[in-house]
Amino acid sequence: MRGGGHRGAALPLLAGLLAVAATAGCGIRETDVPVDAGPAPTRASCDAPPRGDYHTEVYLVCGQRVESVARVLSEPLDEAQDRTGVAVTLLDQLQAEPEEAERTAGFTSAVPSNLRIEPPVEGDGDRVVRLNRRPSEIDELALTQIICTFANSASLGSGGDKVTLGGPAGSGAESDKPHTYSCRAAMRSPEGARSFG
Repeated sequence: MRGGGHRGAALPLLAGLLAVAATAGCGIRETDVPVDAGPAPTRASCDAPPRGDYHTEVYLVCGQRVESVARVLSEPLDEAQDRTGVAVTLLDQLQAEPEEAERTAGFTSAVPSNLRIEPPVEGDGDRVVRLNRRPSEIDELALTQIICTFANSASLGSGGDKVTLGGPAGSGAESDKPHTYSCRAAMRSPEGARSFG
């Protein structure tokens, strides 16, 4: 009776020793040489960063009013140095087909595709933006889009509300001279786009 009891007590001890021996003999030998196992695992998704992280604000037509819409650009506007380039980029944005989400929301653009930025002429000053058409000849909603989009630009506008626009350099008649336009006045009514700030 006693011999069976000793064997019963020895079995768990023997099983424990076998388990230790099995884990110790897993094929990895102890060494004094440091082993580089690589960096610790991270939770990085490895997704490429989204392109077009630069935003600008343009004004589009919705119904019979003009509202601001955020647009994503492929590169930043060089507000500090290239005013003509900024004006061209913003005009391109106004002339582009509205994006799918904008169309779904009811946005369109009235800015004609043949409108262009003209180079400044002597005496224009540093805030005049010239177009290849007189502002008075441009559709009122389109003119409001241009006024508000350009006025919102740090290099083209003044205080976020006003911008000075001119038509092509010509006879020097009063109607050809640049005038300062107010976005707030233009937004109040389509006719307000033609008033000077």
